[in-house]
Amino acid sequence: MPQHSHDFVEEYTGLVGYGLDRPTDEATVRVYLQKFSDDACMAAILPRLEQEELGMIFETISDLLRKHMSEEEYHDKFLKDPEPHHHHPIEE
Repeated sequence: MPQHSHDFVEEYTGLVGYGLDRPTDEATVRVYLQKFSDDACMAAILPRLEQEELGMIFETISDLLRKHMSEEEYHDKFLKDPEPHHHHPIEE
């Protein structure tokens, strides 16, 4: 069984649009992130990104993880590794 999933984007039938209300904004961001991280989309866009853009994406995600997740959540939800023995953004 795969460790990662993108079920929401496959099942969501609501509005995709930002600015209406918090629940719709959250759903929209979730759909966009899952579509963006699709293997085919990543294969197409990553080679086109400038090094600065790659760094921006990495730093933004790292900052959000550090700000909003405990170390335990980071290992469990993001790394899918319950043992905190890897270097990760929370330690920075």
